[in-house]
Amino acid sequence: MSDLVTLLAQYDIKVKLFADDVKLSVKIVNRVDIGKLQLALSALCHGAAEWQLGIYVNKCCVMTSGKGEIIDQFHIRGSPLPVVSSCRDLGIIISNNLSPSAHINDIVFKAHQRANLILRCFVSHNTSLPVRSFVTYVRPLLE
Repeated sequence: MSDLVTLLAQYDIKVKLFADDVKLSVKIVNRVDIGKLQLALSALCHGAAEWQLGIYVNKCCVMTSGKGEIIDQFHIRGSPLPVVSSCRDLGIIISNNLSPSAHINDIVFKAHQRANLILRCFVSHNTSLPVRSFVTYVRPLLE
């Protein structure tokens, strides 16, 4: 994977690696930068094929942050990459405006679902079991 960083450095692309996950980032100022990114994606595909690594195009996306909008469509092996406003990265939802509200809303939604499930499952007047269930299954999400 370290060869990948060297390969993409030729295109002025910043690469972040974690296990089998790769994030590419580039500051796009003009059309030349857009062309560099597409060339880097093509080089990534070529390098992955050479090293016998799979690229799952359905897990790939393009997200912008800042004032500019992407006019061009980026492709990997002929498949267009969707432009998204937020994506999940290592369990955290990152939005294009870098606001944590989407991630917080997701956590609150999951906690609310689990709490409602616990309330529906226990009909007893004994409150210790639902409280222990809440502490075990809901509170860790919120913490």
